[in-house]
Amino acid sequence: MSRYKLVVVAAVLALAQIGFLGWMVAGRAALLRNGQEVLLKVEPVDPRDLLRGDYVRLGYEISRLPVELIANLPQGEATSVEGPIVVRVRKDADGYWRATSAWLGTAAATAPTGEVDLRGNVQGGWNLTSGSTIAVDYGIERFYVPEGEGLAIEEEMRRRNAEAEPEIRNFGVKVAVGSGGTAQIKALMDGDAMLFEEPLY
Repeated sequence: MSRYKLVVVAAVLALAQIGFLGWMVAGRAALLRNGQEVLLKVEPVDPRDLLRGDYVRLGYEISRLPVELIANLPQGEATSVEGPIVVRVRKDADGYWRATSAWLGTAAATAPTGEVDLRGNVQGGWNLTSGSTIAVDYGIERFYVPEGEGLAIEEEMRRRNAEAEPEIRNFGVKVAVGSGGTAQIKALMDGDAMLFEEPLY
């Protein structure tokens, strides 16, 4: 192959890679800009990624779902199988959005006005008997923060959760939800105060 052809092939490959990365970034920015905004109450887990730095590991009230909320619970099955789940949330009086129902696989119908469907994933092996809960992963369980901030935030979350006093403000996460149920974190909130906002680009 001639040198000219090698240069052309390399240029085409480089443009294809740049185009793919640009498409990914633009899709994420469009979701943050145009997605339905939902505020979720968070619970801490733990904070450091060697490659990307400090993060706050987040769990949500909607991360543990009572099996009674699942409309299409498989009859005769004792445990869950791995797969997608759709969790329908509605805004509560305190401003946080909470689960009202869920479907394994896909939702039976489009969410009515005032409600939003979040797409998540359930691991296999969760107990499906009455009174049990299953864990749902929505892909929004980490939020990266400036170096040195993650541990302090998580310690404060734990302190507030332990005290559980109504007058103490809760931490929350503003989430943008696309029409397909994909969620992306927009901001980490301390009550009404925004701690960190996710940039569009």
